[in-house]
Amino acid sequence: MIVGARVDFRLIHGQVGNLWANARQVSRFMVVDDQLCDDAVQKQVLRMATPASCKLSVLNTEKACENILAGKYDAQRLFIVVKKPETYLKMVKAGVKFDEIILGNITSMDIVKTYNRNINCGQDDVDALTELQSLGVPMVIQLTPQNNPEKFTA
Repeated sequence: MIVGARVDFRLIHGQVGNLWANARQVSRFMVVDDQLCDDAVQKQVLRMATPASCKLSVLNTEKACENILAGKYDAQRLFIVVKKPETYLKMVKAGVKFDEIILGNITSMDIVKTYNRNINCGQDDVDALTELQSLGVPMVIQLTPQNNPEKFTA
């Protein structure tokens, strides 16, 4: 079961690996990234940042959707982390359902819109967030589980 879906360009780090893992009782983290999934060094860094109590999957978007839709993680408490909102848009279009997407830290080299101090989006991010909203996917801004979630409007 998916217990969290977060956009955070830093992927797994202290806030995610400790605070979110504890708050959501995560048993598996899934990083979904089409480039990172083939980078052995970066995968090792993510393994080191993942709490010992949690498993880790680093998958491309297609494989992640295939596994989720096949029910491979139904018995686990799955927390998904991606760098960019476009990844969630691809997943939603593939049929993956999200109760909510948590927007943590988004940054772009070419910022066209700033939503708050942690969410600075390029046009591709803005387009993906707008389309996710039009598809009815609830989104909130929430840096840590201790912060109150703020409803996000693209």
